[in-house]
This record gives sequence, C-alpha cells and structure tokens, in this order.
Amino acid sequence: MTKNLDDIDLKILSEIQADGRITNVELAKRVGISPPPCLRRVRTLEDEGYIQGYRGLLDPGRLGFDVTVFASVHLSSQAEADLRGFEEFVRNEPLVRECWMLSGEVDFILKCVAPDMATFQHFVAHLTAAPHVRNVRTSLVLRNSKYDAAVPLELKGED
Repeated sequence: MTKNLDDIDLKILSEIQADGRITNVELAKRVGISPPPCLRRVRTLEDEGYIQGYRGLLDPGRLGFDVTVFASVHLSSQAEADLRGFEEFVRNEPLVRECWMLSGEVDFILKCVAPDMATFQHFVAHLTAAPHVRNVRTSLVLRNSKYDAAVPLELKGED
C-alpha cells in the first residue's frame, strides 16, 4: 500500500464498489464529508491505484454467451519467457476473460466464455496447439452459486 487508508477512504471505496455510477455529491453525503474533499480523495485513490477503473457488469447469458468453462493449462516449460509468451497469447484471445498463474500442478487457470460448445471446442484446439502448452483440462460450469467481484472491505476493520 502506498498510504494508510482511513475510515473515510474505506467508506468511499465501499460505496464506489457497490455503485460505480454514484455521483460525487451522493458519495460525499454517504461518507459524511463535503463534495470537494470527497472528489480529491477519490482522485487520490484512483491515482494511487486503489480504484483501477469503472465498468458495467454485463450478463453473459443474456448476451448469448451461454457456455462458461474453466481451463487448467499445464505448460511444458516454466521459463519466464515462456510464461510471458503464454500470457501474451491469452491476452489476445477474446474468449478468455480471466487468466491466473498458479503454483502447484497447474500453471494457469483460464475463465472462458463462449456462445456455444462448438466455438469453445474450436478455441480449445487452438489453445492446445499454442507454444509450450503440455495439456489442457476443462471443466464446464453448470451453475454459478456466488459471484462477487467486490473486495471484502468489511474485513479491513478487523486488523
């Protein structure tokens, strides 16, 4: 962290995390300060990287992306250049929505969405042919029981 966050900073982050479209006036009211210092605090939190951006959360199914799959990828090489090369490969793949490097048996786990299984199967063939990919194991999502992109700021007060 680049600075110590006080209770007002944490309230600002919590409110913005719950509603990224909140106005500065409403945000200031909810956190108990006037709008000008609230805006300065928000700008500082943005500049320091606590707030990385603002975006709308879309429903993939309503937009025709009915297939969600997690792909576990094991590479044949863990050399830094090969890891970076794989990361660059997935950054250019629109079906890959998240890519996480892991420790242990699997090198990467990918969260992918696709409009149908045929599209996803075509992607898996492309993925398995990528440089240094040893094997790929996929798990089709049957149901999402919890999705919360928010950071649990309520635990921050328990330090």
